[in-house]
Parts: sequence; C-alpha cells; structure tokens
Amino acid sequence: MAVSLITRLLTLALGYAYPAYACYKTLELHPPKIEQLIFWCQYWVLVATLTVVERFADFAVSWLPMYGEAKLLLVLYLWHPGTRGAGHVYDGFLRPLVARHEVDIDRGLLELRARAKDVTASQLKAAAAVGQAWLVEAARLVSSQMQAARSGRAGAAH
Repeated sequence: MAVSLITRLLTLALGYAYPAYACYKTLELHPPKIEQLIFWCQYWVLVATLTVVERFADFAVSWLPMYGEAKLLLVLYLWHPGTRGAGHVYDGFLRPLVARHEVDIDRGLLELRARAKDVTASQLKAAAAVGQAWLVEAARLVSSQMQAARSGRAGAAH
C-alpha cells in the first residue's frame, strides 16, 4: 500500500508536474526552440492518449504486479533527456496509427459535434419549457396568496 502511494506520487511529480514545468520553461524561451516545443507536444499527446487508454483498460491492467512502477518507468522514458522516448514512440507508433485512421476520426468528431449541438439545443429547449412552467406556477402561487391576503383584510374590515 505504501509503495503504491509512493509510486503514484512519483508518477504525478515526474510524469505530470516536472514535464509541465519543463514545457512552461520551453514556452517562455525567447525565441522558443521549436524542437523542444515539438518534443513536449509529442510527450503531452502520448500522456493524454495513455491516460484515456488507461481509464478504459484500468480494470484489466491495474491488478498486474508492478503496474504502477511500469507506468512510472514509462513516463520517465518518455521525457528523460537520455532517452527522449516521446519522439520515438510518437514517430514510430502513434503518428502512423492516427494517420491511418485520421479520416475516420475526423468524421466521427464532426458527427459527435453535430449530435452534441442537437442534444444541447433540445436540452436548452426542454430547460426553457421547465423554467417557463415553474415561472407560471410561481406567479399563480403568488397571485393566489395575494388574493387570500386581500380577502383576509376585507373580511377583517367588516
């Protein structure tokens, strides 16, 4: 348990915090070094991809012995100056894979965006209808309470 916690903390520090700071430093160079920007973009694309894959495959791989340690070693391999593995993995694996399916991915994203727009529009219409019904009901309630108050005052006056 303690080893797992230490491994997760190291993965956060060395897989996210340090690379984020190194990327920040690269962005703040004047002029920025394009090779370093490309490297850090490749790193973050890989980390994002691994994070998405991990969320779907977590139940199948997280129980493996040394899984956390292997993940830590992978993120170190990806950014370490001695290996600069992000460039190798991106160029050798991810870019060819995505390039083969880029047209399908783009089409799927366009369809998803169109569906999201339709769903959002219909949800906004439904929310407006509910809001309108609540407003009418609130106005009816206030009106009936005002009438009751007037009736009470009129009855007390006589």
